[in-house]
Amino acid sequence: MSLGEDTRLSVLDGVLDDQVNARPGLIDRVLSRPTPVENLAADLFSVVDVLTSSVALRRALSDPGSPEGARRGLAHGVLDGKVSAGAVNVVVEAAAVRWPSGSTFVAAIERQAVRAELLKADAAEQVAETEDELFRFARLVASNPGLRQALGDRTVGLEHRQALVDDLLAGKATESAIVLARRAVLARERTFDATLEGYVALAAEMKNRVIATVRVARALTDEQVRRMEAALTRQAGRRVDVQVVVDESVLGGVRVELGDEVIEGTVAGRLDSARRLFS
Repeated sequence: MSLGEDTRLSVLDGVLDDQVNARPGLIDRVLSRPTPVENLAADLFSVVDVLTSSVALRRALSDPGSPEGARRGLAHGVLDGKVSAGAVNVVVEAAAVRWPSGSTFVAAIERQAVRAELLKADAAEQVAETEDELFRFARLVASNPGLRQALGDRTVGLEHRQALVDDLLAGKATESAIVLARRAVLARERTFDATLEGYVALAAEMKNRVIATVRVARALTDEQVRRMEAALTRQAGRRVDVQVVVDESVLGGVRVELGDEVIEGTVAGRLDSARRLFS
């Protein structure tokens, strides 16, 4: 094998390593069997905020050219005594991984912060309720342009937009749902509602489930929902939970969104296909 071929294979191996190590769930094992800690999610979110505001720090903690031991040591040096030991452990383990960029490193820690809050809800037997409340609130915001604008307006202070979330959800949602909805105001996934939907998907993933969004013109009965969940579970090969969205534009039939797959069985969809065919 020539030196050039060796070099190309070495580069390819490096790219593949980065792709594997960039998987969002790579450090999920750190919180796989946690003892619920009251402030773990808050501590991890505070670490995310510090890393977001400090380019130098997040680069230093995720620099693949720096020895692993040095990155671990830096994490301890910066965080020991300032956040809980559990939060430090998550960051130290994340710092030991090779990340393609500082932003993916930060995203991995934020994922663990969300998981910590969901695990706390799970310990209180409220994770399903929290998941449903987040889904419903995301749909409410997505369907209300004024509310979406109010929550996404970066010219308005973050605390004021979070106060709006408090006003809308106080007494109507679990503590964890409110915590995560307040956090979603930062909209790291482009928009507030998209960020919330990411939290919902993560809650489902933690229980080895997937979420199917079903759009219909009229609300489904409980029996119809159960039958649809059973059919989609057989198709997906793991449990599917159905979230129903009543959408008058559907006209009739059902539109199912399951991950990247869309099953279009609506009257509106068929009409649109016909219009394209004859246009």
